[in-house]
Amino acid sequence: MSSTSKTALLFPGQGSQRVGMGRDLYAREPIAKAVYDEANQALGFDLTRICFEGPEDELTLTANTQPAILTTSIAVFRVLQARGLQFDMVAGHSLGEWTALVAAGALTLADAVRLTNLRGKYMQEAVAVGVGSMAALMGLSLDATNDVCKQASAPGEPVETANLNGGGQIVISGHVAAIDRAIPLAKAAGAKRAVKLSVSAPFHCSMMAPAAEQLAQALQSVPVAAPSVPVVTNVEALPNQDASRVKQLLIQQVTGAVRWEESIAWMAGQGVTRAFELGSGAVLKGLVKRIAETINVTTIGEPHEVDAFTA
Repeated sequence: MSSTSKTALLFPGQGSQRVGMGRDLYAREPIAKAVYDEANQALGFDLTRICFEGPEDELTLTANTQPAILTTSIAVFRVLQARGLQFDMVAGHSLGEWTALVAAGALTLADAVRLTNLRGKYMQEAVAVGVGSMAALMGLSLDATNDVCKQASAPGEPVETANLNGGGQIVISGHVAAIDRAIPLAKAAGAKRAVKLSVSAPFHCSMMAPAAEQLAQALQSVPVAAPSVPVVTNVEALPNQDASRVKQLLIQQVTGAVRWEESIAWMAGQGVTRAFELGSGAVLKGLVKRIAETINVTTIGEPHEVDAFTA
């Protein structure tokens, strides 16, 4: 345990998006505007309009959601960085790991928005709409959840653990038929709740293998620098600062589980007592509170929250 208290930056993943996110910051802060302008240019379409005006069904298309959340978080990050933000490590939930890599200087913003747009497309195309699904289970241990998944799976119809979110919440992902079998099995095994999620694809499971292969191809020509601070990765729940490992970890993440609970526990063990969740929403603040009470999380996304940070 380190004696000096440390600060972590946390970046949200899919599900944190909302129409209007980043708009007020963009209007007030030239640095934020520059981030959105750079993202638009890299993508070749008006991501800013989708973020600020929607419509919601356009923003929630995975190929738009992923670069939109990343761009909004980096806009907040750069504004705070210009105001003296200091941090010792970074982490992000699923898509948020890409944002964390941009914040740590491992990926450029332009490459990250382009690749997360492709990542979203590849994930959507990997499994036909309606074939895959996800469900959140509350109050079931990891062992019991793995047993449920084993029982509910069938040849060509897998279901696996996808997000180990902490506080007793585990998300499972896979074939819709297997998810439908898993929900009553989870309840019978003692889950307090087992609910299907409204998602467009079964993220973080073996059904995403085609997306992982395509992402590997897309990543080949992309330069990666050594992260300036440790990036606590979803796949290993351990820090990485080795540039040569970044791509492989991002590829594995597409089919692998998001080990969020272990990631936060590791940070707490390293002496992190303060964290900033940058971007839209406060999903991660809620998760961290249930995992490590010693870490105080502040969410920053709106101009008044930026001002409170500076004050």
